[in-house]
Amino acid sequence: MRKIYLLMLAGLLLAGCANSTIQRKDGTTSSRAFSVAHLAKTDADILSELTQKEVLKSLRTLTEKLYRRNPVEYRKAGHTTVEAASAHLFDQLANWAQTPLARTNWEEDFRLAFQEGFEGDRVHAFMGALTGMLMAAYNHKTEFFLLDELSAQKLYNSARNIEVAVWKLSSARTVQGGRFLLSNSMDGEIQNLSFEREFGKLIAQQDLLAVYVEERTHRTISRVFQNMTSFVFLPI
Repeated sequence: MRKIYLLMLAGLLLAGCANSTIQRKDGTTSSRAFSVAHLAKTDADILSELTQKEVLKSLRTLTEKLYRRNPVEYRKAGHTTVEAASAHLFDQLANWAQTPLARTNWEEDFRLAFQEGFEGDRVHAFMGALTGMLMAAYNHKTEFFLLDELSAQKLYNSARNIEVAVWKLSSARTVQGGRFLLSNSMDGEIQNLSFEREFGKLIAQQDLLAVYVEERTHRTISRVFQNMTSFVFLPI
């Protein structure tokens, strides 16, 4: 009987928190439906899930933006719209552990996106690699419970790897001098730094969670200098 009362009390407390949800411009909300499974989660588990949710939302936004700037890429893969091409990547998240991206070498995919002879979808290669790398930092999980523990070092390394990937995206040129993938505005265009802002959010989210996990676990992050121009990634 005591357990029933505790469950009811937890439900009421969580229901009361619903009034504090964030209403976003696109109509989405930060609220999450109550589940009994939440009783097996620590604050760290919930924070990890919420951070990951925002990270994946940013990744999808960036994928759609890259496809709009580079429409030839999704047509290579036989897709007819930006939304269809993006869904091909992100609709797999529900069964992530069984997807090819969960088992692929994300470092090789990053490099593939900037190879001269590559004839495939460069946006999918780049964003698939970025998604795979970040999911690896979350141990390829989308739910976290009492016994789960993320690595502060992996989260920190993932933030540095994003910086390397963004530098490559902005600086890599074909033999003809053009960009492999268009992102931020080019010389002579109306200034557009929306990509920079979205990537900046990703880096900040990973860094903040890394610091939180570091403080909580008392495991010090090894903060190393990352040479972006070498296009070498930190281990995840």
